[in-house]
Amino acid sequence: MTAAERYREMVEAVDAQRRELGLDVYDAARWSRNAPSYRFDPRRPLDPNLALLAGYVRADDRVIDVGGGAGRIGLPLALRCRALTNVEPAPGMGEVFLELAAEAGIGNAALAPHAWLDAEAEGDVAVSVDVVYFVREIAEFLRKLDRAAARRAAIWIWSPTPPAMNARLFAIAHGVEQAPAPGHRELLPVLWELGLLPEVRLLPEPFAWPEAAPLPANEDEAVAFALNAVDAAQTPGAAERVAARLDELFARDAGGPWRPVWRPPMRGLLITWETAR
Repeated sequence: MTAAERYREMVEAVDAQRRELGLDVYDAARWSRNAPSYRFDPRRPLDPNLALLAGYVRADDRVIDVGGGAGRIGLPLALRCRALTNVEPAPGMGEVFLELAAEAGIGNAALAPHAWLDAEAEGDVAVSVDVVYFVREIAEFLRKLDRAAARRAAIWIWSPTPPAMNARLFAIAHGVEQAPAPGHRELLPVLWELGLLPEVRLLPEPFAWPEAAPLPANEDEAVAFALNAVDAAQTPGAAERVAARLDELFARDAGGPWRPVWRPPMRGLLITWETAR
């Protein structure tokens, strides 16, 4: 089995498990529903991780953001380059991207509402952030990324992957171990199979994300918070299993909110290479 075949097998196993459990798969409809939670100020100061990526972008570059969503990464880059194209197939994400660009007065950012393998886009730099965990045709995806960029391609991923951040809770709530999405251990061998020899840099800051809901203040809220985190509100027996293990899932300070402690620390990797074109 090739590395690309193994990668595809893992992506398909994740989808199969989610369908078997009655959960949404990671598709355009899911990303569209969640698009409002991806609204970030394009003109915010760059954090150290984004600054590292932005360091590869020149003022006269045309940048392609593959699966750029609502522009969390792409719109700050658009402020630092000649033009940016967001190749994003989820309609809800595309709508938020265009809204944010207009609100921020960014006129050099365009939306290409297509899946990457169906898109026609070329530039100087092609980036993809938090996308490859869900890509079945990973070899074709990477080949196109390499062809589309005249100078450099870059992939930003996390270890463990974002889909795995709730794996411990997932196993408790759903009663089965979560099928793992592919990460850097699976991605790098695919790149090597394609003859691509990337540089791998550790991002300076660990993963952080705003909570989608206020932290819970009591046991009932803690159970609901946990079930929501792994789409288990309708899963038979999940509430009881979570309630029985609240002490290991949350930390409680006197008079303060319940803080989730099941999530592992996550470090980012920036995988870049000079392209053949």
